[in-house]
Amino acid sequence: MGCTESLVMFGQEIYIGGLQVLHDQYWVDVPPVPGAFVVNIGDLLQLISNDKFISVEHRVVANGAAEPRISVPCFFSSIMKANPRVYGPIKELLSEQNPPKYSELTISEFSNMFGTKELNTSALHHFKI
Repeated sequence: MGCTESLVMFGQEIYIGGLQVLHDQYWVDVPPVPGAFVVNIGDLLQLISNDKFISVEHRVVANGAAEPRISVPCFFSSIMKANPRVYGPIKELLSEQNPPKYSELTISEFSNMFGTKELNTSALHHFKI
């Protein structure tokens, strides 16, 4: 898909909490699980999977732990390079029972919308069919 042409990588110290997800308009703590690997499904994966995978609004907050919290996020992104490719729901996932839920878009179009969206709203909302 070309999204691995730009890669920013982060890792996370999993023994110190601070990760929260937005659920029913409330921020909920995600307790650290030793040995777990946390994967946040981003908006692009939600779009190309036609909502099979859902992106979650999340944040990390300082929790006052005596030890420092170390995070190293990993982003697959085409934003850093010019990319004229058009992305949309993967054709093999579509059917009469599962029609496309999003219009096709370029990363530039998505990035422009993402930069102007309100907090706690998904930029994907603007591309819903």
